[in-house]
Amino acid sequence: MRFRPPSVRARLTLWHAAVLTLIVCIFSAGILLFLHARLYAALDAQLEREIATIGKVYREEPEELKNLASEWGITLFRVDDAGGVRQQTEAWEREGLSRALQIGDSASPLSWTASDGRRYRVHSISEPSYRVAAAIEETSLRDTLWTLAVILAMGIPFAAGLAVAGGYFLAGRVLSPVGAMAQKAREITAESLAKRLPVDNARDEFGQLATVFNDTLSRLQDAFERLRRFTADASHELRTPLTAMRSVGEVALQNRFDAVTYRDVIGSMLEEVDRLTRLVESLLILTRADSGKVQLAPEDLDVGGLAGHVVDQLRVLADEKQQALALRAPIPVYARADAALIRHALMNLIHNAIKYTPNGGTITVEVNATGGQAKIEVRDTGPGIPAAHRDRIFDRFYRVDTGRSREEGGVGLGLAIARWAVEANGGHIELASDGKAGSLFRVILPPTGKSFALGKG
Repeated sequence: MRFRPPSVRARLTLWHAAVLTLIVCIFSAGILLFLHARLYAALDAQLEREIATIGKVYREEPEELKNLASEWGITLFRVDDAGGVRQQTEAWEREGLSRALQIGDSASPLSWTASDGRRYRVHSISEPSYRVAAAIEETSLRDTLWTLAVILAMGIPFAAGLAVAGGYFLAGRVLSPVGAMAQKAREITAESLAKRLPVDNARDEFGQLATVFNDTLSRLQDAFERLRRFTADASHELRTPLTAMRSVGEVALQNRFDAVTYRDVIGSMLEEVDRLTRLVESLLILTRADSGKVQLAPEDLDVGGLAGHVVDQLRVLADEKQQALALRAPIPVYARADAALIRHALMNLIHNAIKYTPNGGTITVEVNATGGQAKIEVRDTGPGIPAAHRDRIFDRFYRVDTGRSREEGGVGLGLAIARWAVEANGGHIELASDGKAGSLFRVILPPTGKSFALGKG
């Protein structure tokens, strides 16, 4: 049969009972030893007083030794001098207490058992000319100690029982928040992630544990919401071009057109296919990013040169809209990053600037260094981004102007990919403009660690 460990409540109860029982046992033993020492100390003090009295009577009035039993109640004593036994009580002789003087250390009191089972405390003091010995029966003292020991021994099981009952009750009270949290946790599902565990006292250990779980649930809820939103947006983005392709195809099949019209139909369908391809590629990039399967290849990167290549590639798009696309790189700036990812991020940022800047506008890409880090700023003269949208501008599938973005071929993933690409390289991207005069995106990249990272190469 496989052993099942007891519950936490049972273990706490057992530990509480064991510790408390041990404390009671130690306390009882301490009381017994202390009382034993005190009672025997009092008995020995009485013996010394009797011996002192006998010695005084012997020195001053030797003939009065026989009256000590009647006058002083000292019935067990013996006095020896140079001539032998000077005085010995009948009780001393009857109990054979002389044999007690032949054992042990005569200078300290000792306990001795007579032939009839009685216990005596015997002590003697030797002087140059005489020796005095006395004894006191200790049966009553031993009976008192034995009675106390029995009482304490009988009280230990009761104390252990009370410890078990009290420990079980206290453990239940202490662990009740855990039961409440467990019951509430059973009610939380993927559809009810808004529920939270109860927190009775946020400052104790259980309250801190519940707070940590609630924070975890908040992050899970946020992740589920983003996943639902991402799935819905991705489905919508995929459905739009597929619907357009199907509509164009059905119209072309139902009607007869000339070769030019059919060419236009095929061209429209190819545009939608291109949009689908870009969307799938963007989704693939984000999926790899989320799974952590993208292998970075960091290198000492010439930021100004990389930005120049991207500007040259996109200049044809700016020329189509009569826009001025300029690069400013006053000093050489270097950073430690993956060139392909940073190029992808710059492509998205500059392409966004070209797309949303009106005809005849200006896009400026500036590369500089700040605080030992590489800084890239992409500024445009477009309509800007309102403050209400700034917190979500880097979210996936998020658009400031949904209709215009779709018309211009956007899917709302460019800035999300740009943020991931920059942050994957240990950098930071932010929207630095106030939304009133165009947009300004700022990218900060980590330095190379070499002296030319500050533009001193």
